[in-house]
Amino acid sequence: MKLASLKHGRDGKLVVVNTALTHCAPATHIAPTLQAALDDWEKCAPLLNQLSHDLEQGRAKESVPFYGKLCASPLPRAYQWADGSAYVNHVELVRKARGAEMPESFWTDPLMYQGGSDTFLSPTDDIAFEQEAWGIDFEGEVAIITGDVPMGTPASDAGQYIKLIMLVNDVTLRAVAQPELAKGFGFYQSKPSSAFSPVAVTPEELGAAWKDNKVHLPLHADWNGKQFGRPHAGTDMVFDFAQLIAHAAKTRPLCAGTIIGSGTISNKDRSSGHVCIVEKRMLEKVEGGESKTPFMKFGDTIKIEMLDAHGKSIFGAIEQKVVPYKYDATPLAVKAAVGG
Repeated sequence: MKLASLKHGRDGKLVVVNTALTHCAPATHIAPTLQAALDDWEKCAPLLNQLSHDLEQGRAKESVPFYGKLCASPLPRAYQWADGSAYVNHVELVRKARGAEMPESFWTDPLMYQGGSDTFLSPTDDIAFEQEAWGIDFEGEVAIITGDVPMGTPASDAGQYIKLIMLVNDVTLRAVAQPELAKGFGFYQSKPSSAFSPVAVTPEELGAAWKDNKVHLPLHADWNGKQFGRPHAGTDMVFDFAQLIAHAAKTRPLCAGTIIGSGTISNKDRSSGHVCIVEKRMLEKVEGGESKTPFMKFGDTIKIEMLDAHGKSIFGAIEQKVVPYKYDATPLAVKAAVGG
């Protein structure tokens, strides 16, 4: 089953999308929003599955063409967005880039930070900042959406709480991050709004590509229309999503609609390329003494996508452009009303 949120107010309008990503059917008679469906998943999921089946068979009423550009992120805002660093190879490289040693415990205990979840970007929204000098970087990841998770859930039980899977561009401002992290209190200004894929899918939708609580497919990142990386999401993922859920729920319950990210996908085999710029810069520094690849500039574009075994897009594409930011005092509620 594939679900999306068409742009409408602050929280979108829930639709079911067919496997080919060509058509969708409104699901607001089942749940007005994806968050509402997650809040009552046991009741809503079977009804959404039936609508999905009807859509695939051409029997869904009010079926219309599906366009990713009309979508908000599947959850336009969420109660919680926690991003892990499951690909420890990436963590090691980034820490080297800022001259920080990596403790051995990072290989046995996941890293995780709590990001802002009140204003996610849509998958085709511009990435707007005041300065290029902030070191604008993209980060391609896989993310999951949970149901309600009890506090203290062990990793052995946590997989059952994974309801949906999607992609994310977790934008990072590298020049802001270094002095911010040096204060010893974590990310904030250096982690602006993230954008998620147009579509979120159930684990069953991935078939054999979903195994051991991991997605076993390459993630595609194209920068300015050119291939930048194709690292494999199922390779070198030290902590699977069940382990990340257990880590997040160790001392608190997680409410339905919690989003947990994998962290930047990164392979030890460098031939697959990268899905963030800082990794390439670090390798350039190690091999040649200095980083040569610049961070993103105004006008740059990034496309993040994952294809199935037949070369078809699974989640739709995140396609964004970096632009200068202009201050606008219009309240978010007004903007959402106009957009809807």
